[in-house]
Amino acid sequence: MNYYKKLIACALCFILIMVAGCSTTQTSTSKQNDTEKKVTMIFSFKAANLDPHTGFTPIRAGITETLLKLDKKSNIEGWLAEKWETTDNREWTFTIRDDVTFQNGKKLDAESVKQSLERSVEVNESLGESLKIKSMQADGQILKIQTTEPYPALPSELVNPYTSIVDTEAEEKAGKEEFRNNPIGTGPFTVKKFKANQQVEVEKNKDYWAGKPKVDYAIIKFNEDANVRALALQSKEADVVYNLPAESLKAIEKENELSVESVPGLRAHFILYNSQSQKVSDVKVREALDLLLDRKSVAKEIMLGHGVPANGPFNSNLPFGIDDEVKEMNVEKAKNLLRKAGYTENADGKMEKDGKPLTLELITYKARPELPLIAQLMQSDAAKAGVTIEIKNVENADTHLTENKDWDLGTYSNNTSPRGDGSYFFNTALSEHGALNVGKVNIPELNEVIKKLNATSDLEKRTKLTQQAARIINQEVAHSYAVYPNIIVGMNKRVLNWKPTAEEYYILTHTLDVK
Repeated sequence: MNYYKKLIACALCFILIMVAGCSTTQTSTSKQNDTEKKVTMIFSFKAANLDPHTGFTPIRAGITETLLKLDKKSNIEGWLAEKWETTDNREWTFTIRDDVTFQNGKKLDAESVKQSLERSVEVNESLGESLKIKSMQADGQILKIQTTEPYPALPSELVNPYTSIVDTEAEEKAGKEEFRNNPIGTGPFTVKKFKANQQVEVEKNKDYWAGKPKVDYAIIKFNEDANVRALALQSKEADVVYNLPAESLKAIEKENELSVESVPGLRAHFILYNSQSQKVSDVKVREALDLLLDRKSVAKEIMLGHGVPANGPFNSNLPFGIDDEVKEMNVEKAKNLLRKAGYTENADGKMEKDGKPLTLELITYKARPELPLIAQLMQSDAAKAGVTIEIKNVENADTHLTENKDWDLGTYSNNTSPRGDGSYFFNTALSEHGALNVGKVNIPELNEVIKKLNATSDLEKRTKLTQQAARIINQEVAHSYAVYPNIIVGMNKRVLNWKPTAEEYYILTHTLDVK
């Protein structure tokens, strides 16, 4: 036992040395003036580029902004558009702010917005489905948008970071590749240096329309290793660290210079199923696996109380959440469902059909530290029902799940209600052509409800349709929802005027300050 303790201690010392070494290197290469205010952040997801129409990093890093945004209560408010209106949910008029310039000094007008939205749809095909834009007309600061159908959800969709507004003329001058790594937006920070999948360095936009940023310079690093992120905070290499592992919090909270923010979010961790896999195409098999997910253990033992067990895609505390009971793990019921699906137990207690044992491949990734632990818990509990789960860790889950068809299930995490509404999640993760529908879910009954929801503006009716859709998802076991996790962020107390927010979009802001 002492040998293992020494081994772990040596490993931790090695990581701390490496972290310190990285910090020294960064300081020497950045060559920042000692009088300048600097903040260092660590995000848990890598960024291969900074294209704002295919990734969230530009908006999180304060480089780009959208027409509309969410306030602290998840209500939609104007950002680059100061107001918007419609009489029929098909013809929309947006008034663009008259006091905004891009980071290169060019004035923002309706034509610039139009060109940017056209680019977003061109490079991100899924936006065509979610925006449903038929035509756009620009005149001065007035942008008119006509949708293909009555679409009350359009303002919500324009909160999407993928609709960030950029200067497309700058792209024409710089070239597409250069622009993907140095987009020209309207935000409080401009790109200074970008290293793919490693970090982005930004500096303040002195002419930012909403007021000068408080900090001069920021480094945002990308690191998918939760333990390294935690050690970077403890060693004071980083000021703000996202997605800390719950087991690291006690040690961090003991340090006077550090604090932890555990904020109830709008996210769900869940198991998704690959409808292209014959092994999980039978709803009875999915029902069985759903009963082998120990939601209460996930919340208590893995999240350590920084989350609550899930009963569907949306937290039941939300107005459109459902009040169904959280499912209890039940191995015997799971076995019975597998028998109804044609499986029998062999001499070794393994479930098999036609002489082939039920062996499933589960994809997971470590950028969210709880997900591999959820995978391991489910693997252990599934074995009790005679189901073998083989876990495969991948670096980029979205790419792997999209480009491969031979996986059966995976741990996944989505911000299911980032705009105070359920339609975003339905349209992106559960509609036939949704950008996040990596499991290729296609449930006709659900599609019809989503279609009705998209065309409905009455709030009470939208709530009922959202709840109806959530129950169809549970009934068909399109996903198995495990937990609603808190957003766990570590902070150095030198950071001022900043708190993490539930939607996880607006991170590096012009009001953030440091001592």
